[in-house]
Formats: sequence, C-alpha cells, structure tokens
Amino acid sequence: MPDGITYLRYSDAVEAKTPDEDEAIRGIIASMSRESATTRARYGQAVRVSHAKSSGFVKGTLTVLDTLPPELAQGLFARPGAHPVLVRFAQGPGELLRDRVSTHRGMSIKVFEVDGTMLPGHEGQRTQDFVLATGPVFPSADAAGFLQAMRGIEQSAKAPEGLKAAISGAARLADQAVKAVTGKDVPILDFFGHPPYHPLAESYHSQAALRYGDYVAKIAAFPVSPGLQALAGEELDTDADPNAFRNAVLYWFQDGEAVFELRVQLCTDLERMPVEDASVEWPEAVSPYRTVARIVLPQQDAFGPARQVFVDEVMTFRPGHGLAAHRPLGSLMRARLAAYPALSELRHAHNTTPAREPASIDEVPD
Repeated sequence: MPDGITYLRYSDAVEAKTPDEDEAIRGIIASMSRESATTRARYGQAVRVSHAKSSGFVKGTLTVLDTLPPELAQGLFARPGAHPVLVRFAQGPGELLRDRVSTHRGMSIKVFEVDGTMLPGHEGQRTQDFVLATGPVFPSADAAGFLQAMRGIEQSAKAPEGLKAAISGAARLADQAVKAVTGKDVPILDFFGHPPYHPLAESYHSQAALRYGDYVAKIAAFPVSPGLQALAGEELDTDADPNAFRNAVLYWFQDGEAVFELRVQLCTDLERMPVEDASVEWPEAVSPYRTVARIVLPQQDAFGPARQVFVDEVMTFRPGHGLAAHRPLGSLMRARLAAYPALSELRHAHNTTPAREPASIDEVPD
C-alpha cells in the first residue's frame, strides 16, 4: 500500500439501506417503463431506457497488469493475463436523438473468459460487465433522489427534440459559467449538457461504488493513446452532423487503435468516501486512481451492421452482471441491480428478441 494510506475492508456493514428504498426502486422501474412506452410508440420498437443510441462497438483485449500490490490484485484483477473484451460507446438518453442534444455519455465493457463466483442469476457464465459514464459522480445521491429526477426525464421524453436541444445547450452554458469560477462541473448540468467531446477522448466512471474483493472501490477508464489525449477538450460539430459521435468513432478505428487504462480508486473511509451517496466525489488527494489493466482496441469496423444488430438488439450490459467480488454497492447501485434486468426484460419482450449472453467474443459478429 502507498505510505500512510489504510484502505477500508469490505463487509456488509458498508451498506445501509433506508426503509423507503424498495418503494423508490419500484417507482424508478415504473417511471422508466412509462418512458419506454413513449419511445416505443415513436420508434415502433423498444430501445434501451438509457444509453439508447450507440456510437460504436469495438472488440479488443483487456490485460491485467503484472505484479499488482495485494490491495489491487482482487477479483478479476487477482491474476495477470489477457481477456477479450467488447466495448460499447453510447449517448446517455433513452432516445435516438440527433447529437446536438449533447448529454452525458457511456462506455460499457464486457470482459470475457472470467473465472470466479458469479453474482446470483449469472451462475455458470464467464463474463464481467463494467457500466461506466462521463463524470466522476452521479447527479442523484441515492434511489430516492434518482426517482425524483427520473420523473422529470419521463416527462421530457414527450417533448420536441428542439426543446431538448435548447435545454442541453442552456445546461452546457450554465455549467461552463460555474466551472469558470469554481473549476468544477455541476453534475446535474453536465448530465443534461455535457460538451460534445470526442467519445474516445473522455474518461468514463462507475460513479457509484462496487466491491473490490476485500476492499471497496470506484472504477474508471482513462484514454492514454497519445492521439486521443491530443483530442481532449476539442468539441465535435454536432449541428452539422446529427451522428457526429458515431462518425468520430467509426473514422478513428478505420486506421487507428485506442488504448485505455482501467483504474481503481480504493475507499479509505465512509466519511469522506460514502458508499450510500453517489453524488459525492471521492477525493483523489486522499486515494488516487491506480492502474490495474490496459484495454487495447485495435483498428476495425466499429459499426458493422451485423455487430450493431447483435449488440443493440440481443446483448445486455448490466452493473450487476459479473463476479461476486465486484458486486455493486450503495443505494443507487441497488436501484440499478433491480432496474436493469426489469427494463431489459421489457425491451426484449416487446421486440420479441430474446436476450442472449455470449459465452465467447467469437459469438459477436465482425
């Protein structure tokens, strides 16, 4: 361990469920189901209730680093070695909007050839999902807070796209004004008005906590390719191109590769690094992010038609799909543990397309 740092050991006591949480989670699922009905009527099929519009689907390799210290050599990362991965990049809304509605974005990672005890419902499978998003925190602290936000999102799904674009632009300008003074984003403004940066030049975060073997952590992916780092802060022209994010990803992988580092931030104490409040940024001055693996995504067709249909229509990515050693923690994550499978089941049932978990990366079309 780094000098002077003691990390919190995992136990069931790190979580503290409130009496009204189950009711809030039922409300979240009901609200998301109504939003799904709204978008299904518009598109003629059900789409994901969050991160509906894909920017790219990329195969690659995750390599766990050699000689990790004991506190980092946990769960999936306990042994060095290489694992195939599939990475999906997507926009945040549960709608297929033009990219001028620039909001938070996501990076979902499915790791193959994983060994260990799986979470309930995934026994016998050998895949681990990490569902990440832009921004180090979630705008809502817990399930109750997210229910309030979700009710607004549900209503906004009925609004004209032009109004959504105006709200996104206003949120972005307001966030920029605050950041110019404080040096920090306002999470709710960034959520609705994230700048249109290149999807491969951004960092992506779990935002809420997860178990990390004997410890508790947050996990994030950071671009380290020199070419991608050179793009940091540059904005795409989403007014000229309604699919700017997708085209940027597609263009990059035509002749280039992307390299990310997967890093973890270990919890030292629940006072400064709460598990039950996903809106609190854990201070890196107390516990910095530390690299545990590298993800290399080579040149390829990042939006092939067969792959697009398989990933968008058949596959799922869930925070709760994976090893027991990486169980999601805290109120927001408990809401996700319930909502993701419920909404996925609804989507696949309406589309009469059964969900399927690939056992091998070879099942994912090129």
